Amino acid sequence: MTTFRTNSVAIALLLAAAWSARTACGESGVAAAAPAAEAGAPTAKIVSAADLFLDALEEPQRSKTVYKFDDDAQRARWSNLPVGMVPRGGISMGELSPEQRGAAMDLLKAALSKQGYEKVMQIVEADEVLKYNQRGRGGSRGGGANSGPRFGRDNFFISFLGEPSVTEPWMIQFGGHHLALNMTLAGEQGTLAPSHTAAQPASYEMQGKAIRPLGNEVEKAVALMASLDEAQRKQAVLGFRVRNLVLGPGRDGQMIEPEGLKGDQLNEDQRRMLLDLASEWTGIINEPTAAAKLEEMEKNVAETWFAWSGSAEEGSVGYFRIQGPTVFIEFAPQGQGEAGLNHLHTIYRDPTNEYGARWWRKHD
Repeated sequence: MTTFRTNSVAIALLLAAAWSARTACGESGVAAAAPAAEAGAPTAKIVSAADLFLDALEEPQRSKTVYKFDDDAQRARWSNLPVGMVPRGGISMGELSPEQRGAAMDLLKAALSKQGYEKVMQIVEADEVLKYNQRGRGGSRGGGANSGPRFGRDNFFISFLGEPSVTEPWMIQFGGHHLALNMTLAGEQGTLAPSHTAAQPASYEMQGKAIRPLGNEVEKAVALMASLDEAQRKQAVLGFRVRNLVLGPGRDGQMIEPEGLKGDQLNEDQRRMLLDLASEWTGIINEPTAAAKLEEMEKNVAETWFAWSGSAEEGSVGYFRIQGPTVFIEFAPQGQGEAGLNHLHTIYRDPTNEYGARWWRKHD
C-alpha cells in the first residue's frame, strides 16, 4: 500500500487559507494564524477563543449559534449524512464573513491538537472536492431541510451548548457531511466523545500534494494486523462481515459486547501499536487533554479488544474495532476493495463519558 506523507503545518495552512479566502469585490479574507498554544491546561485559551468568535457575530447570528446546555435535541443533532438530508443546528460557515470564519478557525485551533486540526480541515476539504465532483452541488446557505444533499466547506456548522466558561460545563459542536465534533468542557476536563470522522474521497490532491485525511488510521491498522501471529489473527478476525458502523450516529446510549483479540494477548510492542492507532481518534483534541486520555487507555490496555472483519491478507484493509473500558472506536470502509477505501466512516465513543456526562451530571 502506498504511503502518502505531507507537511502537517503547511497543509493545515493551505486548507485554512482555502476556506477563509474570498475574492469578491477584490477583498481577501485570509484568517490570521492563531497564537501558539501555551503549556498546561487549555481551557482558558479555548474560552478566550470562543468569546472572540461570539463577539465577532451579530446578535441574530449569536442567537442562532448558542443553545442552552440542557438542549438534548441539539446535543444529538449530528450525522454522517450531508446537510439537506439531515439539518444541522447552529450557524454555517457559508453564513459567516471572512473575519468571522477566521475566528471560528482560531477556536478550532485552540480546541484541537495540531494534528487534529489538520485532520478536520482535510475532511472539510474532501467535501469541497466531493462538491466539485457533484457538479458544484453546494446548495443555499442556512441548512434548511428537504433541499437535497449539499456538499462543500460552506455547509459545515458550529454551535455552542451553554456559554463558554472556565468552570461550568459547556460544549462546542462543529460538523457537517462526514464530520461531527462534540467537544464537552468542564473546568480543565474535556472530551470529544462521541465524534464522527469520515472521508469521501479518502484520497485527493491539493496543489500537487497527495492528501489522505484518514491515511494514518489505515496504515497503523494494517501494521497492527501484520504484527499478529497466526493464533492472534485467528482471534482478531470475526467470523462474519461487518459492513458499516455498529454504533455510528444515532446510536447514543448503546453498547455491544467486546469481540476479537484481547489486549492481554498482545506483546508490549503490539500494545503500543494498538494505543497509537487509537490515538488517531483520541488525539484529535488538544494535546494536554489527549495525553490524559492516553494515560487512561494505557492503564486499561490489557482489557482493550481489537477486532477485524474482512480480508486478513497482508496489506488489506477491512472493518476494525477497538473497544476498552473507556474507549470505543470503529472504522468501516463503505464498499469492497479499493472503492471502499475511497469512502470511509469512523466513530469514537467513550461508554463511560459520552458528551462529558460524567462531569456535568454532578451539576444537575
